[in-house]
Amino acid sequence: MADSRIKKVSYRNLGWSSAADLYLPPDFDEGRRYPAIVSTHPIGSCKEQTAGNVYAAALAREGFVVIAFDASFQGESGGEPRFIEDPSIRVSDIRFAIDYLVTLPYVDAARIGAIGVCGGGGYTINAAMSDRRIRALASITGVNFGRLSREAFSNFDPIGALQAMAEQRTAEARGEARHVINYLPPSLEAAMSAGVADIDVLEATDYYKSPRGMQPNGATSGLFSFNSAAMAWDAFAHAELLLTQPLLVVTGDKPGGFGAYRDSCEIHGRAASKTKQLAVIEGWSHYDLYDRPEPVALALEKLIPFFREQL
Repeated sequence: MADSRIKKVSYRNLGWSSAADLYLPPDFDEGRRYPAIVSTHPIGSCKEQTAGNVYAAALAREGFVVIAFDASFQGESGGEPRFIEDPSIRVSDIRFAIDYLVTLPYVDAARIGAIGVCGGGGYTINAAMSDRRIRALASITGVNFGRLSREAFSNFDPIGALQAMAEQRTAEARGEARHVINYLPPSLEAAMSAGVADIDVLEATDYYKSPRGMQPNGATSGLFSFNSAAMAWDAFAHAELLLTQPLLVVTGDKPGGFGAYRDSCEIHGRAASKTKQLAVIEGWSHYDLYDRPEPVALALEKLIPFFREQL
C-alpha cells in the first residue's frame, strides 16, 4: 500500500517535466507553513534511493517537507536523450525543485534548505552558491563529480577520455547508436572476479546491484558521449566567495576511490560560511552512509538539529 505521506508530483523544467516525491510530516496540515528541504540523489541513482527513502523520509518525520526528485534525463523525469549526466543541468534541477516548492502554500519560502548525497552533495554545494533561496545546506558523503571525472572516471587521462567522447559524439551525430555506459560492474561477484579492490566500487555495486538498494530507475548509467560536460566543471569553484550559507558536511572516515572524504574536507576548508561543521562518522564508509542504520543515525544526529536551528 502506498504511503500517504509521500505525494508524487511533477513540474515543468526547461523543456520537459521533472518527477519528484514529496515527503510530508506525519501530522501534516495544509493550513500550516513548514520549512522545506530539497534532496538530491547521487550520480546514476534515483529519487527512490538514499536521497529519498532514507534522508528525505527521516527529515520529513522530523517536521520538514522534503522533495526528492529524479534528475533530468533520468528516472521518471523527462528529457532526451536519456542518461545525460550534465552538472550544469543537475544544478539547474535543484533550482527548479525550489521553484516548485515556493508555489506550495504550506511551504515557508524563507526556510528552504538543501541536502545531497554523493554527487548530489557536490551539486547541492554548487547550487547554493548561485541560489540564495537555499538558506542552509548539507552534503552527505559529497563528491565533486568534475574532479572525479578528470581523475578516476577517466583513468587519470582526461584528455584521452575527452578525445574518445568527441569521437563517439560525432559518430552518434552521424546516426550511430548511443553508447550508454554502466558506472559499475553487473554484480558484486563479477567485480570481485575481475579483481576490483577499491572499497567504493565494491560497496557501490553491493548497494545498487543487489536487493539492498536496487530500484528500477537506479540505472547507474551515463551517456558516454555527453560525459565531457563534467570534465571542465568544478563543484567547488568560487566557494571562498559565494558559499556563505550555513553548511554541514558529513562523511565517513574510510576513504575510497570516489574521494568523498577528500572532497568533504576540502569544501569545509574552502567555504566562506561563517557557520560550518565537518562531521566525520568514524568507522564507516561512503556507502555505509547511504542506508546502514547505525551510520545513518549518526548522520541524522547532526542533520536534524542543524536544519532545526538554521531553518
